[in-house]
Amino acid sequence: MSLLSLTGVTAHYGASQALFGVDLTVAEGEVVALMGRNGMGKSTTVKTICRMMPARGGLTFDGHDLSRLPSHRVARLGIGLVPEGRRCFADLTVTENLLAAARPGTWTLPGIAALFPRLGERHGQRAASLSGGEQQMLAIGRALMTNPRLLILDEATEGLAPIIRQEIWDALQRLRADGGLSILVIDKSLKELRRFADRVVILERGRAVWSGATDALTDAVSERFIGV
Repeated sequence: MSLLSLTGVTAHYGASQALFGVDLTVAEGEVVALMGRNGMGKSTTVKTICRMMPARGGLTFDGHDLSRLPSHRVARLGIGLVPEGRRCFADLTVTENLLAAARPGTWTLPGIAALFPRLGERHGQRAASLSGGEQQMLAIGRALMTNPRLLILDEATEGLAPIIRQEIWDALQRLRADGGLSILVIDKSLKELRRFADRVVILERGRAVWSGATDALTDAVSERFIGV
């Protein structure tokens, strides 16, 4: 049984339809990459899962119907979101940002500091004073502090310096190696996703046009649906 399941999901921005019957599943402990060119519906799909916008169709998490739940109740079911653009609480310190989202479980302040040592070194600094890469680490740490069963990463390495991107990918690989956490990741780094994800779903114009194991993602498929 899938932990997360979307069946025939549609969504609109006003009169403009953005999703056209999207099907998507994430199993317990599975890492799924959601890919596609810009504007194809990836972030919209995330918004429907997290109930940040209305949608129609089947939308379940661990057997719970998400379609009628507000976003805060969806989060409490065990979905942790690392949103596009980081969105840290600028006036709060690193520690305060992490504690603001904390729920009981395996992930604690020492665990986040072990995963991202930079955050441990800057625990008393305001989020606004951090670099962009450090803010991204903080956004990931904040999501983990909710002790989710499903972690959603929306462009978590976008616009970062190569050395910082590698630090984040290394941390994500450690999360994967620990097992147990399901992950839905949106990213443009095909090289990293080939090593990280079990399965890929590609969206084009609000529709899922390809789905399969990561090692089945050929150069021809990539060029057709992902390449510029």
